[in-house]
Amino acid sequence: MFSGLRLGNVNFLPPPLTFMTEINFFSETLQNNPFDHYHYLRQQAPVYRDSMTGIYHVSRFEDVRHVLQNPVLFSGQTRNIRAQTSERQQRVNTLFKEKGWLPAATLIGRDDPNHKQMRALFNEAFRPAKIEAMDEFVRETAEALFEPIAEAGTCDWVEAMAVPLPLTIIVKQMGAPASDLWRIKSWTDAFFKRISMMLTEEEEIACVEKEIEAQHYFQPIFERLRQFPDDTLLSDLVNKPIPEWGRTLTDEELHAEMMADTFVGGSETTTNALSAGIKLLIENPAVWDQLKADQASALRPFIEEVLRLESPVQMLLRRATEATSIGETEIPKDALIGVRYGAANRDDEQFACPAALDLGRKKPGAHLAFGSGIHHCLGAPLARRELWWGFKTFLDRVETAEFTPGRNDFSYQPHCLLRALKSLSIDIKVKT
Repeated sequence: MFSGLRLGNVNFLPPPLTFMTEINFFSETLQNNPFDHYHYLRQQAPVYRDSMTGIYHVSRFEDVRHVLQNPVLFSGQTRNIRAQTSERQQRVNTLFKEKGWLPAATLIGRDDPNHKQMRALFNEAFRPAKIEAMDEFVRETAEALFEPIAEAGTCDWVEAMAVPLPLTIIVKQMGAPASDLWRIKSWTDAFFKRISMMLTEEEEIACVEKEIEAQHYFQPIFERLRQFPDDTLLSDLVNKPIPEWGRTLTDEELHAEMMADTFVGGSETTTNALSAGIKLLIENPAVWDQLKADQASALRPFIEEVLRLESPVQMLLRRATEATSIGETEIPKDALIGVRYGAANRDDEQFACPAALDLGRKKPGAHLAFGSGIHHCLGAPLARRELWWGFKTFLDRVETAEFTPGRNDFSYQPHCLLRALKSLSIDIKVKT
């Protein structure tokens, strides 16, 4: 039984699931529909310790914001806690070292001042003027991708638009050939799966092998850019020194950033929001009518509601640097905190009728889908532009749309951190 948002644009909150005694975050059933469980957690166990992992899951908006805005107390450095010395992790590390490069800590896994110093490398690429300069390319890409959809009158929206639109943009920023897009996608899929917390060791090793394949693709590009810099973001990452460090990024740091913060961070989350938005649009015809009547003022709130309702990043981890408390729950030093963005963004203490797709909210961007504090997503402005042109192209060209009969099970990739619709088959009638 679908709940909340999947019942359409109605003001509905499910009752607490009082029969629960244990929540299994590794359950694909939960991951396909986590929202009843989130409601239960917010009401009954706002700081819930998972007995399987020891992670303290935080689900209320104010508590999540508290964790995100206190980075000294809640560190992004979780790598040394997450079984880095286990035999399995050592085998993974050895494979990276022997066949490729062991990825260093990524930007999100660093604390200030180290984080701030490294983030400055990326800030230039995502300043407003550069995002504005990319706008025409984003629009042209969305419109070009839509042409075969319009001609066929049917598609898997995930494959036809949601994946290639943001990935094409980041491929251009990285200076890789557009012809290698789907090859790069196979590598980002491997990283996506490896961070899912859902794999057997054999499956994880297979993903590492794919990542190492990607490393050997990009390493010659790093070396070329060191000799012949250009105007791409990747050239900046390769060549610009971090003043406080007195050096440029190492190969290990570059390979980590390529997978985590550029290709996956720069495309996967936008893909998931583009997929979720079209699903929501078809499920909520009254909202589509609002967008038809006044797209100019309704499209931005629609984008924010998609981000709030679906939260492409459902959870990330933090580590308590000292013993503390969240609400009434004592948190021991070095405990891992599961920051549940997906739960916080549907908190009825923060949002009226939180399961409803409401374009009239007074502060439509007041959600946590892009995080908060020092780790707020620096690619958020570009992601919003990609969502704008992806949805606008659909709205400008499509008269009616429906789910292709018998082709959708609306299932999501098994993942503890991200929310990714596997496919979305739709039939459309284009405007004449």
